[in-house]
Amino acid sequence: MGIARRDLLRWGAGAGGAAAVGALLGAPAAAWAAGRATTPGGVATDSWMGRLDGSLSLLDLTVPGTHDSCCQNPWYGTEWSHTQNWGIPQQLQEGVRFLDIRCNGLQGAPDELGIYHSDAYQHIRLQDVLDQCRAFLAAHPGETLLMRLRNERAGGQALDDQEFQRRVDHYLDGLGYRDLFHFYGWPTLGAARGKVVLLADFANPWGLIDWSSGQNAWFDTQDVWQTGGTDPLGDKGRYVVAQFDKAFSNPGYPRMFVNFLSYAGGYWPRTSSQAVMDRAVYPYLSARTGQRARFGIVPMDFPDFHVNVLQMLIDKNFV
Repeated sequence: MGIARRDLLRWGAGAGGAAAVGALLGAPAAAWAAGRATTPGGVATDSWMGRLDGSLSLLDLTVPGTHDSCCQNPWYGTEWSHTQNWGIPQQLQEGVRFLDIRCNGLQGAPDELGIYHSDAYQHIRLQDVLDQCRAFLAAHPGETLLMRLRNERAGGQALDDQEFQRRVDHYLDGLGYRDLFHFYGWPTLGAARGKVVLLADFANPWGLIDWSSGQNAWFDTQDVWQTGGTDPLGDKGRYVVAQFDKAFSNPGYPRMFVNFLSYAGGYWPRTSSQAVMDRAVYPYLSARTGQRARFGIVPMDFPDFHVNVLQMLIDKNFV
């Protein structure tokens, strides 16, 4: 049975209308009617993890993410440090599930951490990011987030290992964020739902999931951000494709693959991102549209310019 456009408009966007549309057209159409983005495969981007079996390990997923996730404003460090246009809330609504959060000490606040790109303060605090994550997860309890929390060690607000650990402790217990996190070992999706999985890119004695920009017991990471040669962006694309291929060829690999699509190396992030996407990432993913893959964490710059890639990565979990 079809729905006339006049009836769809008459029902409107309220809860009753959305429920009626959902009942007649199914979940993808209901998401569309409610103003929610959906992937080409018909998956609502704000709740895509909720459609997956909770027994899956996070290691079995493809998780789109952002690089330098809070670096929205070129006034805070020039275009060199401008990597995102969407803020964290919109990134999460659009399907991003990995956040790259880099901290130094916050001037004038001896217990707090600010978000930085090197020594450029991004005018947002760690507690602001955590509150945004908590609000999203409360509204979308079927989802989980993965967060790289990095000691940026830059500029006048750089912190040594002991002081960074003390401030993290202050956030967990003094400010009450401990219950937001999953700390130890790769969980199943069911165990991680409603939580932020902490990926510790800072020295610690706590047995956390320890980040690596190369390889360790937890990660196998491609993060080439600078190369020599006559075609550095072409070389970056080849590194990206090789990591995709490695992940596809090793479905039982016991580490989390990470494949950064971002590149600096003398280019503005906006310029390098477009070139790598056009020359390598989109052709690779487009040629494998019907192929399920666990590509792991895939952080990118400016997903608003590359929504097609973001949504293709989400759909990799459902083929």
